[in-house]
Amino acid sequence: MIDVIREMIREDVGFEDITTDALIDRDMTVKADVISREDGVLAGVDVAEVMVLDFGIEIIKWKHDGDTIKEGDRILTLEGRAYDILKIERTMLNLMMRMSGIATLTARVLSSARRYSGKVRIAATRKTTPGLQWFEKQAVKIGGGDTHRFRLDDCAMIKDNHIAIVGDVEEAVKRVREHVSFTKKVEVEVESPEDAVTAAEAGADIVLLDNMSPEVIEHIVGELKRRGLRDRVILEASGGIKPENIDRYASTGVDVISMGFITNSAQPVDLSLEIRAST
Repeated sequence: MIDVIREMIREDVGFEDITTDALIDRDMTVKADVISREDGVLAGVDVAEVMVLDFGIEIIKWKHDGDTIKEGDRILTLEGRAYDILKIERTMLNLMMRMSGIATLTARVLSSARRYSGKVRIAATRKTTPGLQWFEKQAVKIGGGDTHRFRLDDCAMIKDNHIAIVGDVEEAVKRVREHVSFTKKVEVEVESPEDAVTAAEAGADIVLLDNMSPEVIEHIVGELKRRGLRDRVILEASGGIKPENIDRYASTGVDVISMGFITNSAQPVDLSLEIRAST
């Protein structure tokens, strides 16, 4: 992770900070605070700690990942060379703001969903920003959500394009079962009630109900119960699910709701760094 952060800093400032070089003595040390400018759920503190320690900057953590923060809260105090603090400032704040935004949105959506289903999980998808997947999924986790898959080998997911090529849900499940270890769950993405039943009967561990209305999902849940299949599978709903309709999907009886929205559409939480003293 630290190598990724170092590369981000390099992209932000190049090989040297020409403005700070012109204005700041390399040996000057300062104290600085990271302050919240709005309410939210905090994420990225542990990432910031790794970053600043790599630059020899001392850190005091007043708030921690997962804490609820208010406008004006002091989150961190940093002490070290002014040159280094100014060099990492933007990258550190960008990551913390982005992660806090995702954690805040995840917590809000989860709270709404849990009013209608006490056990439903809110999960991320692989619709993440290239290069930032680990940070964004970690923020989902901090906000109370589920990270879902990080990589293609975390779970055998049979998607619509796989089925289009193989030609049959049952055959696709059979081939994957023969290919992967028993330790891997097999998930099947389906787009119709008929395929949902077929996937469950074929032995899928997870059935992903893709781009279906709450009414269709409720029908599928009922049909699986009628056939004695409901308790054999994890049901995941995904596609077109947003905060404004989360109540309807949480009420359907699915086990997991996966949302690209929580990573794609989260607004950053506004944070700032203020230098308050030279030492």
